[in-house]
Amino acid sequence: MKFHEMNVSEVEKALNTDYSSGLSMQEAEKRVEVHGFNELEEGEKQSAIILFLSQFKDFMVLVLLAATLVSGLLGEYIDAIAIIAIVIINGFLGFFQERKAEKSLQALKELSAPQIQVFRDGKWIKIPSREAVPGDIVRFASGDRIGADLRLIDCKSLEIEESALTGESVPVTKDNGVLTTPNPGLGDMENIAFMGTMVTRGTGVGTVIATGMKTAMGQIADLLQNAEAAETPLQRRLEQLGRILITVALLLTVLVVGIGVLQGHELYEMFLAGVSLAVAAIPEGLPAIVTVALSLGVQKMIRSNAIVRKLPAVETLGCASVICSDKTGTMTQNKMTVTHLWSGGRTWTVDGTGYQPEGRFFAETRQPIDIKHEKPLQQMLMFGMLCNHSDLVYREKEIVLDGDPTEGALLVSAMKAGYDRKKLLEEFQILNEFPFDSNRKMMSIAVKDKQGRSFIVTKGAPDVLVGVSSGILVDGRVQSMAGKGKTDVLGAVETLASQALRTIAVAYKPITPGRVILSEQEAEKDLIFIGIQGMIDPPRPEVKDAVRECREAGIKTVMITGDHVITAKAIAAQLGILERNSKVMDGNTLSGLTVDELEEVVEDVSVFARVSPEHKLKIVKALQNRGHIVAMTGDGVNDAPAIKAADIGVAMGISGTDVAKEASALVLLDDNFATIKAAIKEGRNIYENIRKFIRYLLASNVGEILVMLFAMIMALPLPLVPIQILWVNLVTDGLPAMALGLDQPEENVMKRKPRSPKEGVFARGLGWKVVSRGFLIGLITLIAFIVVYKNNPDRLAYAQTVAFATLVMAQLIHVFDCRSEISVLSRNPFGNMYLVWAVISSAILMLVVIYYPPFQPIFHTLPIEARDWLLILGLSAIPTFLLAGTFLARKTK
Repeated sequence: MKFHEMNVSEVEKALNTDYSSGLSMQEAEKRVEVHGFNELEEGEKQSAIILFLSQFKDFMVLVLLAATLVSGLLGEYIDAIAIIAIVIINGFLGFFQERKAEKSLQALKELSAPQIQVFRDGKWIKIPSREAVPGDIVRFASGDRIGADLRLIDCKSLEIEESALTGESVPVTKDNGVLTTPNPGLGDMENIAFMGTMVTRGTGVGTVIATGMKTAMGQIADLLQNAEAAETPLQRRLEQLGRILITVALLLTVLVVGIGVLQGHELYEMFLAGVSLAVAAIPEGLPAIVTVALSLGVQKMIRSNAIVRKLPAVETLGCASVICSDKTGTMTQNKMTVTHLWSGGRTWTVDGTGYQPEGRFFAETRQPIDIKHEKPLQQMLMFGMLCNHSDLVYREKEIVLDGDPTEGALLVSAMKAGYDRKKLLEEFQILNEFPFDSNRKMMSIAVKDKQGRSFIVTKGAPDVLVGVSSGILVDGRVQSMAGKGKTDVLGAVETLASQALRTIAVAYKPITPGRVILSEQEAEKDLIFIGIQGMIDPPRPEVKDAVRECREAGIKTVMITGDHVITAKAIAAQLGILERNSKVMDGNTLSGLTVDELEEVVEDVSVFARVSPEHKLKIVKALQNRGHIVAMTGDGVNDAPAIKAADIGVAMGISGTDVAKEASALVLLDDNFATIKAAIKEGRNIYENIRKFIRYLLASNVGEILVMLFAMIMALPLPLVPIQILWVNLVTDGLPAMALGLDQPEENVMKRKPRSPKEGVFARGLGWKVVSRGFLIGLITLIAFIVVYKNNPDRLAYAQTVAFATLVMAQLIHVFDCRSEISVLSRNPFGNMYLVWAVISSAILMLVVIYYPPFQPIFHTLPIEARDWLLILGLSAIPTFLLAGTFLARKTK
C-alpha cells in the first residue's frame, strides 16, 4: 500500500489501529502470528564442513587430486604427500577468507533498534523492537534509531540521518503531510521514517507500516542474500588452464602408450610410463604460487590504504573497465563546506575544504580580500556562528563535527574569518532561543551584546527569510526588501542553486533593550536580510586526477548517488565524469526500464541520481551484460547488494557501514576514490606477474614433458625420475615463480586499455612463448643426457643427474626472460632483487640435492664432476640467449 500518499486518518483506517489508545496487547500478539517478528531473516547457513569441502571443487584442484591418486598408484608416495599438502593448504586459505566474508546480514541486524516506545492499551511502554507489528504507534526523539518503517503522524523539528540507506549527505527534514509525487525514491519520502536510520533532531510519532523483511532495510537484506557473487576473471582463466592441462595429460598418456606398444613394450609398463609423464604435465605448485602472489599483492595494497578481503579480487581490479562509484563520502568528503557568500548584490568565495578551519576569502574577481574591510560579510559570518549548536571536536589528528552538517559548515566559514565561538559567547549573551522547526524552516535567538544592545538573529531557508524581512542590508545601509531587494535575493538563490549549492540565509533585527520576546511569530518578522551562505559537500581534491588517469587507462567512471540530479551533475562536471556526450539518468526513468532496456543506453550514461538499492543492482547487471568488468564502490547499507553483485565490490573503511564492508572484496582505509586507481594499477601488475609465472612454470613443464617424450620416441631410458620432476616443479620452480609475483609494474601499465574478460590465459603470444621456450629447454636437456649417457651407458643415474642439473639451470636462466613480454634484454636483471636471490637459493637447493649424501638415494642423484658443469652451463644458456640474440638482431635492423 502507498502509505505516503494517504493522510494520517486514512493510514489509521488502513492499518486498523487507533491513535487514541494504540493496539491492545492481545491484538499485537495476533499480528505477530500473522506478520512474524520484526527482524531480518537469515538465509540458509552453510556449515563449516561444507564450506571447507567446497574449496576442493575448483577444476585445478580436482586435477591435482587426480595426480595424487595416480602418484599413489605408481608407488610415488612422496609425490602424493607433497601434492596433498599443497591442496590442503590452499583449501584452508580459501576457507578462512570466505568464513570471514559471510557476515553481511549480522551487520545489518546490528542497525536494528534494540528497544522502542509503543502506545499499547492507552499507555506508552518500552518493548524489544522485534515485537513491533504493523499498526503499532511508536514515538522517538533525537538520538533514537528507528525500529521499523513508520508513516509519520506528528513531527516537531524532525530530522533523520538516512545516508546509510539513501546516500543523502545531510539529514532529511521530515513532516507528516501527504506526498503527491509519483513513484518517489526513498530519499524523497519525507513522511516516512525508515528502519535503521537515526534521528538527529526533534521528536516524532509514527505508525508502523512495515516490519522485518518488508521494510526498506529488509528488502536490502533480501537483495544481499540473493545477489550472486560474480566469478572472477582469474578463476575463469585458471579453470580454463586446468582443462587444457588435463587434456594435454590425457593426450600424452595415450601417445606414450601408443608409441611404447608399437615399439614392442608391455602395455602395463607403457601405461605407467604414460601416466607418470602426464603427472609431470601438471604444475603442482601453480595454485599455491597464485595464492602467494595474490597474498603478496594484498600486502602491497595495505601499504596503499586498501585491504583485500577476497584474494581473487586483487587481480579482478586489473581488468576493471567501469567503476560505479557512490558520490557521498567516496568522491566527496561528506563534509558540508561553505564555498560562496552573497550579500547586498556582491558575491564572495572562500577556499579550504572539510572541517579544517583554514581558508581565504576572495572577491568576484578572484582577488584575495581582507575580511576586516567587509562589514556585511563579517556580520553574516558572525551571526551564522552565533545562531548555531554545532561544534568541532579534535580526535586523534582528525577534526570531527559534533552536530548538524549545515550548522557545521556555517561554523567553519566563520572560523576561517577568525571568529571563535567561545569568545563570541563572551561578547553576546543569549537571552532566548526559538529552535528550528521544519514548518517554519528557521531558527532564531535573542542576544544582548556588552554595550547592552539587543538583537534577534535568524537563520533559515532564503525564500522563507525573504518573506519575513522588511529590509535588506546593502553597502552597510538598510534598504527596503520590496521590489529590487527581493528580486536580487531570489536571483542570487537561483544562481547558487544552479551550482548545486545548498543555501542558508542570515537576518537580524535590533530590539528595544529590556523587551522580552516570547514567541517566534514576534521574533521572526520585520527582519533585516544580511545575506546568503552557499554550501556543498565538496569533491575530494585528488579525485579529479584519479578519474582522468582511469580514463587514460580505458576505465569509465560512473557516479551513482541518491542525491539530487542538480547536485550530482555539478559534482560530476567538476570531477570530469560528465563529458560532452554523457547523459544523466534519474531514479524515475530508471524504474521504467528493464535490465535489457537499460543495457541499450547504459554505455552513454555517466551519472545516475536519486537511485534506490534495486537501481544500483540493475545498473551493475546491465553493465555486466554488456561485457564490462564492474567495480562498485560505496559506503552505505544501500550500496551493499550492488557491491556484492559487482565483479569487485569496494567499501569505505572510515565512513563505510559494516554491511557494506562485509559485502565487499576490497576496503579503502582512507575512503579515497584515488586509492582505487592505485589498487587498479597493482591489480594490473599482479595479473601480468601471474602471466609471467604461468609462462615460466608451463615452459618448464613443457621442457620436462618433451625431454621424456623424445627419449621414449628414441627408445632411450627416461632422462628424469618422477621425484626429480616433482622437486623441479615444487622447489626449483617455486621460489623464482613467487619472486616474479613481486616484479614492479612496467611504466605503461596504466596507459593500456583494460583486458577483455574473455581473454584466455595464452593470449598475446603467451602460448607460443611457452611452447618455443619449453621445446628448447627440453631439447638441450635431452642433448645433455644423451652426451653423458652415450659416454657412460653403465651410469644411468649419473646421466639423469646431469639432465636434472641442465633442466634446473636452463629454467633459472629462462626466468629472467619471463620478466618481459619483449626480451630478457629489455629489463634490468637486477630490477627485481627478490628474483636474483630466489634464483641463487634454487641453485643452492639443487646443489644440496646433488651433493648432500642423505638426499642422493631419495632423489636418485650422484655428484657431478667439474668438467660436466661446463656442458651443463653452456647448454642451459642457449634457450634464453638464442632468443635474445634474435631480438637484438631484429632491433638492429
